[in-house]
Amino acid sequence: MPNTLIIVAGFLAKPGQEQRLRDELDAMIAPSLAEDGCLGYQPFADPRRADRMVIVEEWADESALAHHFSLPHFTHVARVLEEILAEPFTLRRLTDAPVRVPHGG
Repeated sequence: MPNTLIIVAGFLAKPGQEQRLRDELDAMIAPSLAEDGCLGYQPFADPRRADRMVIVEEWADESALAHHFSLPHFTHVARVLEEILAEPFTLRRLTDAPVRVPHGG
């Protein structure tokens, strides 16, 4: 069975846009979780920096993620993020690391 794809997206809001960032990312949860291939979608806030947030997502595969990027709720939030972010968001794609079994053990 192929590994799932984990996405970690990081966001830095412009001053005064912190609550709008939270609201926009929260609005993405339900429609994203309703998508075929979405196994998890959860925003997290930095408790020390109100302007920083992260979303951790889990997708069945690359095609599910590509489909997500084409849907209206994603294209809407992408436009809003261009207005409210202090810098472009970061996107990391991760998969399970292979487990190494020590020799002789």
